[in-house]
Amino acid sequence: MPELPKILTRHRVAESRLFKVDAASLRFSNGVERDYEYLVSGKTAAVIIVPMISDHEVLLVQEYGIGVEGYEWVCPKGKVDPGESHAEAADRELKEEAGYGAQSLTLLKCLSQSPNYMQHKTQIVLAQQLYPERLEGDEPEPMAVERFSLHNLAELTARGDVSEARTIAALYLARDFLAL
Repeated sequence: MPELPKILTRHRVAESRLFKVDAASLRFSNGVERDYEYLVSGKTAAVIIVPMISDHEVLLVQEYGIGVEGYEWVCPKGKVDPGESHAEAADRELKEEAGYGAQSLTLLKCLSQSPNYMQHKTQIVLAQQLYPERLEGDEPEPMAVERFSLHNLAELTARGDVSEARTIAALYLARDFLAL
């Protein structure tokens, strides 16, 4: 494994209600120095939930994304609140966004997103043995919920309204974990 670069300086360059941006100057083991800017995240990874309503069917929610200016079918997801475990956050977000709780929650993997430009990580959680239960969430409008078969995953992920990378990765991880 290569030697980690030395961080020469680090400071905050921008901050909004949702985002913090830090700049850092690094020196690599070969003497090359580079300046970087990156999004800073909290210490706790977010969660994205793959809710299995049957042995091969997953529930996805339809959510508006301003970044793509359209509606996408995605796995329920959200932040982990202070004092919450990843499992508790996954169960809460599932209830808020899809109207189901889970009797079984399995951590599949922790993913990073664009590690050169952000610290953000997301825990992929498989939810099984679902039961109806709804909690009030912070979504601006009710989310549509629909069943999709993991047997047709290639067709599902080829759709124009299924493009969120974490959702696609989570669905493939779940399918392989379940050996469908």
